[in-house]
Amino acid sequence: MAYYKDIRELIAALAKSNLLLRIDREINKDTELHPLVRLQFRGLPEADRKAFFFTKVTDVSGRRYDIPVVVACLAGSRQIYGVGLQCDPDKISQRWTHARNHPIEPVFVENAPVHEVVQMGTDLDKPGRGLETFPIPISTPGFDAAPYTSASHFVTYDPETGVRNIGNYRGMVKARTRLGMNAGGQQHISQHWRKWQKAGKAMPAAVIIGAPPSVSYASVVKIPYGVDEYAVAGGLAGEPVPVVKCKTVDLAVPANAEIVIEGFINTELMEPRRPLANLPVTWTRSN
Repeated sequence: MAYYKDIRELIAALAKSNLLLRIDREINKDTELHPLVRLQFRGLPEADRKAFFFTKVTDVSGRRYDIPVVVACLAGSRQIYGVGLQCDPDKISQRWTHARNHPIEPVFVENAPVHEVVQMGTDLDKPGRGLETFPIPISTPGFDAAPYTSASHFVTYDPETGVRNIGNYRGMVKARTRLGMNAGGQQHISQHWRKWQKAGKAMPAAVIIGAPPSVSYASVVKIPYGVDEYAVAGGLAGEPVPVVKCKTVDLAVPANAEIVIEGFINTELMEPRRPLANLPVTWTRSN
């Protein structure tokens, strides 16, 4: 059985399994979207939980987005998690053990679906462009200071060894070209950051949103320093993850991702939520 090449195939599998609730009425991403999903975790039995697919997303200003939003599609329940890993929920642990013991290195490709739409340079700072392109929800209306990416996978590397890491962190939208994130002091990305700081350079980073399921799962587990999450993702998938070189930083990202954001993390200063500054490019798949 072929593993999902992208998140679109996972969404289709969830719909086929009656584990996806499609919402075709307009939903405000700033006030309604996450609270609606959260309701099912306040009383519904786990077996009744579903992933939510919102097709008509708006914001508080009345803007309508042409990009849908999917929530809880990776692990909204153990059953959803099993569909994501393409195994019986009772065999999730065995699936991870196999992946860790049988990693498969990624493979580079030249042509990538994620290159279908590219924003660069001054185009990023125009109204409705840059990070404003994406319908990023406010997770907890009334409490969060801004929209946050949630399943956002930050790719960085150790400047001394070249060791790559992929970790999942919330990204606070601070401007069209700035995304803030916060990591604990012992997180691998923080160890990378301190080495880039010692070298007196900004740290290259890429943020993946809407990754192939195997990459999303590998990015959130505790993997020892120096172990490539792409290889573990290949172990989950049973085949290499196709990756493509970034356009402005020396990193590789999944060729079948939905969105990639490239930039540099400042090592000279910090703000509340460390900034991903000087954003030079975003990539997006077309419809």
